[in-house]
Amino acid sequence: MTSRYAIIVAGGVGSRSGDSLPKQFHRLGDRPMLWWTLKAFHDENPDTRLIVVMHADFIDYWKELAGTDCPPHTLTCGGTTRKDSVAAGLALITDSERGLVAVHDAARPLASSRLISEGWVQAERHGAVIPGVPVSDSLREGTPDSNRSVDRSRYFAVQTPQVFDIALLKDAYRKAEAAKDTVFTDDASVAEWAGNNIHIFEGDPINIKVTYPGDFRIAADILLTPTLNPQPSTLNP
Repeated sequence: MTSRYAIIVAGGVGSRSGDSLPKQFHRLGDRPMLWWTLKAFHDENPDTRLIVVMHADFIDYWKELAGTDCPPHTLTCGGTTRKDSVAAGLALITDSERGLVAVHDAARPLASSRLISEGWVQAERHGAVIPGVPVSDSLREGTPDSNRSVDRSRYFAVQTPQVFDIALLKDAYRKAEAAKDTVFTDDASVAEWAGNNIHIFEGDPINIKVTYPGDFRIAADILLTPTLNPQPSTLNP
């Protein structure tokens, strides 16, 4: 069976959530958000090896907060940027490993088993894939005083998990080490910069990134409402 890893990036400080506590530690119902995010991958396939990257100052706090029923995972310290944090997670996967690696935001606890599973399938075919949702709003490009309408049918809102062949992503990150002044917004941009084509598969509008105070209520309502919850339950709720 192909090896599968999921790197969960949990290094954010949560400033936009309106609280000094990083948002991945906020409770949705009676569990912290990061617990739900790990559960999503565990429910899809318990054999997926989970790596959580977070700021060193919060590792002991998370160990106390996670609880005894948290899906098994490996913790490692993140860096000053997202690129550095993902590189730290990749460093725990040996260069000889063959398989797939997903990179996912800790603040997306609503990723469904369908979405995660489709990412693995598409990455097997294409090597570097991302979930995307077609933009439904009208778009304008420019500044408040000088702007123009653009064709929204050409745009996608990008989500995670972004899934890659392990060797492809590790090679892309090695190359990106030399690009000190280049800004990478996500892992797809690193892989693309290194010369790889990125395939988009169908994302899920429910798979929101919990960012603002109102998002916490939306995520909790979905997770705790059986008819809305995209996850099956194999762990104690």
